[in-house]
Amino acid sequence: MKSPRKILRITTLFFFGAPALWFAGLALPHTAALAQDPPPPDLPRLSEARAKITVNANLVVLPVSVKDGSGRLVAGLGRDEFRIFEDNVEQKIDVFTEEAFPISMVVLIDNDLKKADSKAVEDSLATIVASMSDLDEAFICRFDQFFHPGKGFTSNQDTLLTELKRTKLDSKSNVLSPGGPFNGPSINGHAPDGSPSVPESTIAIGNAPTKALDDAVFGAAELLKGRPRNRRKIIFIISDGVNGGKKYNTNTYENTVKEVLAHSISVFSVGVGSAFYDRRFERLSEYAHATGGDVYYAVSRDSMSDLYSRITEEARNEYTLAYIPREVNRAKDYHDVEVRVRREGLTILTRNRYYTGGVAQ
Repeated sequence: MKSPRKILRITTLFFFGAPALWFAGLALPHTAALAQDPPPPDLPRLSEARAKITVNANLVVLPVSVKDGSGRLVAGLGRDEFRIFEDNVEQKIDVFTEEAFPISMVVLIDNDLKKADSKAVEDSLATIVASMSDLDEAFICRFDQFFHPGKGFTSNQDTLLTELKRTKLDSKSNVLSPGGPFNGPSINGHAPDGSPSVPESTIAIGNAPTKALDDAVFGAAELLKGRPRNRRKIIFIISDGVNGGKKYNTNTYENTVKEVLAHSISVFSVGVGSAFYDRRFERLSEYAHATGGDVYYAVSRDSMSDLYSRITEEARNEYTLAYIPREVNRAKDYHDVEVRVRREGLTILTRNRYYTGGVAQ
């Protein structure tokens, strides 16, 4: 026979504990939904170079693309053919590898293109998945005046294809229609065809663009900054390059570049539409130049598909150089970086500076 005291203790535990467990069980799915997906399974064993990058937070890591005069990637260069300078002081290369790194990328799609450009982009998006390897992962996002993140990082190609097929891009005129922005049919705030609506403030008034490209790049960097150091982190922009400037961006270009560089992210872009002839790609070029990425211009759906593959291959197969800074002023907020190659006639693409806060990521 159990004592009355023990019976009371067990009854109390069951009475108060069972509801707590039940409520905790209800909360678990919600918590899991908010958690960021882990990166896809990597190689069973990291190479020596990637292992060093993973464990040594003091290393400054530089993805480097080398191109010849025709714009083709140059492979087969050795460690002794590269030189690194930080704040004009030559540095010893501690890690060097030509191996392909898996990619973590945010695909940032312009949601406010001209109608013809929008259709061409929609038709080409599925080819992004074809250029990915099993170890790559992507996060599909859109932007107009606001940044619209998708469902999260995934390496599941079927999931990505489904999400890309559901990405119907809105196209709006750069001036208000005679009836104003509030007219026209809608169902629950969306167009009758099911496409997502663009906020009325996105429409440019008097030909003044309201797209917030800088804010979108900043938002993409925030999504990427927690991905592992031994992966290649890129923002992949598909846009006409139009940007609303300081009036419509919360983040300045300078602050956005600092955030991107602090987390070793490179920006690659495919510029679309007739904006090429209007010289509207300046911002895309600025991000590429500052972060060691690249920018291409597409005039048709077929050329877009080719460029998607070129960008992912370029990002995956860059040289990786890493070093521990020596004989430089570590109290500085940022440091200029230059990579040189001894062979003549080659072009180097890499970031031109880094911020001290990024070394510890």
